[in-house]
Amino acid sequence: MEKKSHFDVIIVGGSYAGLSAAMALGRSLRNVLVIDSGLPCNRFTPHSHNFITHDGSIPKDITDRARSQVLAYSTVAFCSGRVISAHRATDGYSIQVEEGTLYTARKLVLATGVRDLLPDIPGFAESWGKSLIHCPYCHGYEFREKKTGIIVNGEKALHLASLVNNLTDNVTILTNGKADFSEEQTAKLISHGIGIEQEKVVSIEQVNGNIHGVTLTDGRTLDFEALYAAPSFEQHSGIYSDLGCELTESGHIKVDQFQQTTVSGVFACGDCSGMLRSVAYAVATGNIAGAMVNHQMVQDDF
Repeated sequence: MEKKSHFDVIIVGGSYAGLSAAMALGRSLRNVLVIDSGLPCNRFTPHSHNFITHDGSIPKDITDRARSQVLAYSTVAFCSGRVISAHRATDGYSIQVEEGTLYTARKLVLATGVRDLLPDIPGFAESWGKSLIHCPYCHGYEFREKKTGIIVNGEKALHLASLVNNLTDNVTILTNGKADFSEEQTAKLISHGIGIEQEKVVSIEQVNGNIHGVTLTDGRTLDFEALYAAPSFEQHSGIYSDLGCELTESGHIKVDQFQQTTVSGVFACGDCSGMLRSVAYAVATGNIAGAMVNHQMVQDDF
């Protein structure tokens, strides 16, 4: 990496969204530093889907190829490390990496992702991203026509069930406690042949991440080949708070249609700033962020 400390743009996060932003900026001859900790949210998933030209690819293979293409642009540099703080500086913003180096830039792009907060259920973490999945669009096709459970309650369960019901007619909602459905919602689920199980989940039975059942508090084990879940999450990095960026009610970094945060000169992209968690969405928002950062600098200088 070129030995310099000041850049036009620093991008925190070097997965799909961050690299997409870096490519747009590199093609605009901007001096860019991408800083990445090497802990992408989808590292537990063996295959990535629903992204044209890369359907079924290993997630890391997509990232590695993207990085090699982005770094072919001579004005883009890459730093492996974890950012621990970010602050306003006289010439823009300053970023400190864990090992102590301080970098500055005119503009920032936060592509920091989110961290899933997995429940303390034996077998959950081992299956997460393999046969215990979050998105019918990303992984549902691979589990079509399989016996499927949905470990979610209330409105989220209803939403997921409607999508999964299109892929298999063998669906059971595991509410993990008292069901939170109205009479109308319950009737709709029953009319579609979707079961409702209110006993709490004790453990997920799996081998190497491949689910074969769920054990409940009453001792029963229900057979499943796939499970969906919607665990809570948190921002993977807290530097948005250092900068004063607002969050949405859902916990994402608040951005406008151009990926600008509530702080001037700071942009955000990927799943840290939106609920659609897919490679295609990350790449699209990264591309927008990169283009709009360049546009803002052009307007500043022209």
